[in-house]
Parts: sequence; C-alpha cells; structure tokens
Amino acid sequence: MKKLKLRKVGNSYGLTLPKELLEKYNLKEGEELYVVENNHGFTITPYDPDFEEWATSFDKTNKKYKNALKELSK
Repeated sequence: MKKLKLRKVGNSYGLTLPKELLEKYNLKEGEELYVVENNHGFTITPYDPDFEEWATSFDKTNKKYKNALKELSK
C-alpha cells in the first residue's frame, strides 16, 4: 500500500503520486485517471471503467455470434 499526500493547488487539491507508481503503470504528465467510488471509498485507475464494460459486452457478443461474424467478414 502506498500513501499519497493531498496538497492545495490554487483553489483545488491534488494528489502526488510516487515515482515508483508512475513508472510501474507507465503514467505520464497530462494523462487522465479515473476515480471509481465503491463501498470502501474510491479507487484511482488509469483504466476507463466504461470501456471495460463495453469490452466485456463485446467479448460476449463476439463469442455468441462467432460463426456469423466469420461468414460476414468473407
């Protein structure tokens, strides 16, 4: 577990991420992170949860209609 420090930045607040986490997750300045609220608080992630939901739905559809999609691609 890593501890982050909340800092005042103008009229807002920001979190400072340790260099190890930036390197581990290949994060660069200006990248968007997503805050996902849950029962225990929140999670900060570089992965768009809406895209993950879409990808899961696509995989289910792709498996269900695999043969039809293969025929259509000819």
